[in-house]
Amino acid sequence: MIKKLGLTTTALVAALAPVAAFAQDAAPELNSGDTAWMMTSTALVLLMTIPGVALFYAGMVRKKNVLATMMQSFAICALVTVIWMVAGYSLAFGTGNAIIGDLSKVMLFSVGKDSVFPAAATIPESVFLTFQMTFAIITPALIAGAFAERMKFSAMLWFMGLWSLLVYSPICHWVWGGGFLGSDGVLDFAGGTVVHINAGVAGLVCALVLGRRVGFGSENMAPFNLALAVIGASMLWVGWFGFNAGSAVASDGRAGMAMLVTQVATAGAALAWMGAEWVVRGKPSVLGAISGAVAGLVAVTPASGFVLPFGALVIGLAAGVICFWSATWLKHTLGYDDSLDAFGVHGVGGLVGAILTGVFAVEAVGGTPGALEGNIGQVVTQIVGCLATIAWSAVATYVILRVLDMTVGLRVTTEQESDGLDIALHGERMQ
Repeated sequence: MIKKLGLTTTALVAALAPVAAFAQDAAPELNSGDTAWMMTSTALVLLMTIPGVALFYAGMVRKKNVLATMMQSFAICALVTVIWMVAGYSLAFGTGNAIIGDLSKVMLFSVGKDSVFPAAATIPESVFLTFQMTFAIITPALIAGAFAERMKFSAMLWFMGLWSLLVYSPICHWVWGGGFLGSDGVLDFAGGTVVHINAGVAGLVCALVLGRRVGFGSENMAPFNLALAVIGASMLWVGWFGFNAGSAVASDGRAGMAMLVTQVATAGAALAWMGAEWVVRGKPSVLGAISGAVAGLVAVTPASGFVLPFGALVIGLAAGVICFWSATWLKHTLGYDDSLDAFGVHGVGGLVGAILTGVFAVEAVGGTPGALEGNIGQVVTQIVGCLATIAWSAVATYVILRVLDMTVGLRVTTEQESDGLDIALHGERMQ
C-alpha cells in the first residue's frame, strides 16, 4: 500500500514526525476520575467553614454571641468568594513574579469551560480555582476565633477583605503559585504555612491589638454549648480529607496516603491532648478532645503529601501535647485573650507540622527526603518558610488593623459587648 502511494518508509516516518511531536507536546487530557475527586474535595473543604468552623466556634462562645459568631463564618464565605473571583485568584496564581501574581486572571475573564491550569492539567481550571477558593475562605474564618465576641461586624468585613488580598493571596503565591518559597523547596502540601501559621499569627495580632474582652479573667466565659462545638469539630475532621487528600489534585496513591496519614495524626493528637490534660488537670475534657483533634489536623496538613503513617503519628502526638501547652500555660502566662485559641491551635500547630515535615518527609512519597533520610537542610528550609510567613502575616495584619481602627473603628462599645453581639450588631438573639 505504501509503495502504491509512492512513499518510502523513510518518507513516511518523516511525514508522521510532526504528528508524533505534537502528540508528545499536547497537554494531558482531562481525567474524569481526578475531576470527580476534586469536585468532591472542594465540597468537603467548603463544608469545613460552613457549617464546620461556624458550629465549632459558635459552641465555644457565650450564648449572647452565638449568632454573631456563626454570622462571621457565613459572611466571610460570601465575601471571600467574590474577592477571589475578582482579583484574589489572579494575585495568587497569576504568572507574576516571585512575590506576587499578575492581573491576567482578574474577574476570571480568561477562564473558560475548557481552560486548564498547567499545574493541575488533568482537571478543569474552574474546578482548581474553586478548590483553592475554599482554602481562601477558611483561612480568614479561622482568624475570627482569636477576636471572637468583641470586633465590630463592619470592621470584620473590611479587615477580612483587605487581609485576603494583601496577606493570603501573596503568601499563597509564594508557596503554591510559583513564588520564592515554593521555588526554594519549602514543603507545604495543603496549607501549614499558607493557611494555619498565616491565620494563627494574624489571629494573635488581632487579639493583641483589640485587647481583652470585658470581664476577661473575672467573669465566667465558659462555652455556651459544647455539643455544637463537637459537631463542628467532627465536620472539620471529615472535611479535612478533602483539604489534605484533595491537595494531591488527583485521584491517586498520593491522595490515598494523604488521607491515611491525616486520620492517624488526628487520632494521635486527640489522644495526646486528652492524656496531657488528664495528667495536669485530673480529667480529660470534651473541649480538650476536640481541640486536640483539630491540632492534629492542623499539624499534619503541610506533611500529608510527604510522610508515611509513622511520621504522621509522631507529628500528631507532638501537636497534641504542644498545642495543649500553648492554649493553656502559654496563653495564661503571657495574658493575651485569644478567645478560641486560633493562635494556640492553628499558629502553633502549623509551626509544629511545618517543621516536622522537614524531619519526616519521605522521598518515595513526595519526591523530597527529610532529615531522617539524610537531608537535614530541609528542616532549615522549612524554618525559613515559617519565618517568612510569620513576618509578612504579622506586619501586614498589624498595619491593616491600625488603618481600620483610625477609620471605621475596630471594637464594639463596652455596652454592646456586655449586651452581646447578637442583639447589638444583628438585632437577633438565641431563645
